[in-house]
Amino acid sequence: MKLEYSAVKSAARKLKFRTQAFIDGKFVNAQSGKTFTTENPATGKPLAQVAACDTTDIDCAVMAARRVFEAGTWSRMKPADRKKLLLKYADLLEANASELALLDTLEAGKPIGDCATMDIPDTILCIRWHAEAIDKLYSHVSPTGPENLALILREPVGVVGCVIPWNFPAQMAAWKIGPALAAGNSVVLKPAELTSLSAIRMAELAAEAGVPAGVFNVVPGLGETAGQALGRHPDVDMVAFTGSTEVGRYFLMYSAESNLKRIILECGGKSPQVVFADAPDLDGVANNAVGAAFWNMGENCSCGSRLIVHKKIKDELVEKIAKLAKTWKVGDPLDPQNRLGAMIEKPHLEKVLGYIEAGKAEGARLTLGGRRILEKTGGYYVEPTIFDKVSNRMKIAREEIFGPVLSVISFTTEEEAVAIANDTNYGLAASLYTRDLNRAHRVSRAIRAGTVSVNCFSEGDITTPFGGFKASGFAGRDKSIWAHEQYTELKTIWMQLA
Repeated sequence: MKLEYSAVKSAARKLKFRTQAFIDGKFVNAQSGKTFTTENPATGKPLAQVAACDTTDIDCAVMAARRVFEAGTWSRMKPADRKKLLLKYADLLEANASELALLDTLEAGKPIGDCATMDIPDTILCIRWHAEAIDKLYSHVSPTGPENLALILREPVGVVGCVIPWNFPAQMAAWKIGPALAAGNSVVLKPAELTSLSAIRMAELAAEAGVPAGVFNVVPGLGETAGQALGRHPDVDMVAFTGSTEVGRYFLMYSAESNLKRIILECGGKSPQVVFADAPDLDGVANNAVGAAFWNMGENCSCGSRLIVHKKIKDELVEKIAKLAKTWKVGDPLDPQNRLGAMIEKPHLEKVLGYIEAGKAEGARLTLGGRRILEKTGGYYVEPTIFDKVSNRMKIAREEIFGPVLSVISFTTEEEAVAIANDTNYGLAASLYTRDLNRAHRVSRAIRAGTVSVNCFSEGDITTPFGGFKASGFAGRDKSIWAHEQYTELKTIWMQLA
């Protein structure tokens, strides 16, 4: 698919949606027969009717996952053979990359340029990377005396439930299933009800690659039904969740009230971008700051939504950021020229607009944007918005907006900058800009966040763990070998030798 507007629209019209659950290697309707509507945020119009699965369907998927896990078809497959199948799966994802990009663009309102050049390539890379790790991880022998032998092994956890968000549908699925499947687990994935289509297609492609039936199941449905059923299920050994902190708390409660299943959470953020007076190249800082704040419409848990900038350079930097933000075109996500698409749904649009009104009411100065636009399309568009003269006590500085809204806060000393950066319930990501290498070390260590980027905005790459401190995360990380290992149990075998 060429990234030309006419070609993209033509390809989108030809798409066929898979809308059933994928359980035990087959497409099936929800046993209740119920469906829910998924819509296109760019138009506000329905896309498809998707199977609305509930407890009964989760039971079926978990039963299939448990059966195949205990049979050892996947869990005890030779590592080299499991790697071979997952690499074939990655190849099939790559062969169908244009389709997957279009599915996420249509259902999530994401710009096709982002989906086609970043999200889906990173999805494929994630599956390949974890596949390649399968036969390169060694167990250990502890340093015992000659009369004993102690083996320290990694074994798959068992049946893993994955609950993923709507902002990066295919990529978040890969962040969970890549390491979970590579480690030998069986997976039951519950996609966000707003974005189920790419996950369903990914499960179909896994089966086509030869992944055994029951190993990778996708059960679409609402959070309060299918999601809760997965979290409470007594035969699920682990749940990996990415989403809001509020919902993440529920999964901890579900675990406590059921079988004490392992829970790993990647939740919200209110990430600071700290810019010191000696920051190198303010044009480069502005470019990074705009990307951090407005990429993916700000619907990103690591969104750099707080710009904490030294008062000496604040006005100059804000002017550069505002000028650059104006060049980020907002419109139809299928148009490769547009950098910003639509908010995911109308209630979320109204939530974002409510935060903008709160910022005005609390006395922040609206420097750019602040409006809903393109209403005639029926879509849920908000223009890039910048508030200056923000206090870190204001609602827009404390709560996760999940929209294209940047709050500018000034400081005078390094200690004040760090205090403001850390004055939040969250701790997912942060960035800082300075020429001073000593300051870069001091501040990056002082900021309480899972990822701190220096002189750039970045979440790292597939080799680096991603997750947060405080209310941004719990007991886990995505990406890297740490993600791979968290889907395993650690076993000691102690032998008495003759």
